[in-house]
Amino acid sequence: MAGPAGDWPEAAAATSARSVLGGYRTYARRWVFLLVISLLSYSNATLWLSFAPVADTIARHFLLSTEQINWLSLVYLVVSIPSGVVAIWVLDSVGLRWATTLGAFLNFSGSVIRSIPCMAIGIQDPFVLLLGGQSLCALAQTLVIFSPAKLAALWFPEHQRATANMIGTMSNPLGILVANLLSPILVKTEEDIPLMLGTYILPAGLAFLLATACLWESVPPTPPSAGAAQSTSLSFLAGLKLLTRNKAYIILAVCFGGGIGIFSSFSALLEQVLCVNGYSSEFAGLCGAFFIAFGVLGAVALGLYVDRTKHLTEAIKIGLCLTSLACVAFAVVSQLQGQPVALAAICSLLGFFGFSVAPVAMELAVECSFPVGEGAAAGLVFVLGAHAADGRPLRPLQLPPGAPLPHPVPAPAGRG
Repeated sequence: MAGPAGDWPEAAAATSARSVLGGYRTYARRWVFLLVISLLSYSNATLWLSFAPVADTIARHFLLSTEQINWLSLVYLVVSIPSGVVAIWVLDSVGLRWATTLGAFLNFSGSVIRSIPCMAIGIQDPFVLLLGGQSLCALAQTLVIFSPAKLAALWFPEHQRATANMIGTMSNPLGILVANLLSPILVKTEEDIPLMLGTYILPAGLAFLLATACLWESVPPTPPSAGAAQSTSLSFLAGLKLLTRNKAYIILAVCFGGGIGIFSSFSALLEQVLCVNGYSSEFAGLCGAFFIAFGVLGAVALGLYVDRTKHLTEAIKIGLCLTSLACVAFAVVSQLQGQPVALAAICSLLGFFGFSVAPVAMELAVECSFPVGEGAAAGLVFVLGAHAADGRPLRPLQLPPGAPLPHPVPAPAGRG
């Protein structure tokens, strides 16, 4: 399934020639499919971190502890470990269309369920509904984030795969960026919480509507390339067994899976890491915005470069090395006080180098694991990433003696 080497015009011309000889064809509705998956991924990410930027207000309103608020984000990582294997089977056995529709339904249902505590009166334990809704959204996540690589392989020609993968993959961090910026804008007081929850239902409902009405088939009637034509995929268990014997895939999965774990923890807990060292929650949100914004820019640039040159392996190696250096720099500087400029710059570089390799890694995972199904090749990487990020939630903030309190820390439920 490896794409042709050379410049983009030569790759496009080669694909066009094969299309004439081999009967390959691309369909305009592939962009509709990509739009649905991108919107679904964006919505799922906003639901994931919508509570984190306004954690203190949510905790006061529902009488929850900081640890419970952390679980509303961490449940995504916990649920994705067992459900990830099921999602891989669904994608490669049931098909991309039904997997996307199921993911859209779970995502929409979860967004509605977590809003019930604000709609109904007299609910004894709102945390159960909040966590239940987030859990359904977490189940949808595994179907959503595994899909771009499979969609790119089945619907797009070889010279557009990395770009399509980049668009579908980067919709997720874009949703994280929007949640970090939008939640504090929407929630000024506790009375604004229903407005926030209702706002995040809208893109989830639109994604479910488009998935139901606009997706007609899992694969195009005619494959867009020779690689797509040969994408017969092994059986589920046979594919997993083959992946465990693929040295190149194991190295990629461990390296990139660890990166996913680091970035997931970074996104969910950035505020708590910085606030204990005297930085404000507003500055933490700004660093998170830089992290995502520069990451999207880096992904766009690298995705276009890889589509043009097909230098997937070189891009991954350089990107992961630079990301490691940025991680070390953040680990050191984040423990220092009074370094806002350096922290903002490091977060920007961390996003630029780290997020840019994500779509390329997904494409390379599919390339180096053929003939294993695209869902299994991309999915196992994310399952490893979720396992790396999984762990007990942070305890309530412990500030140094005399340090200013960055924001009110709510008391656990049941205390006066």
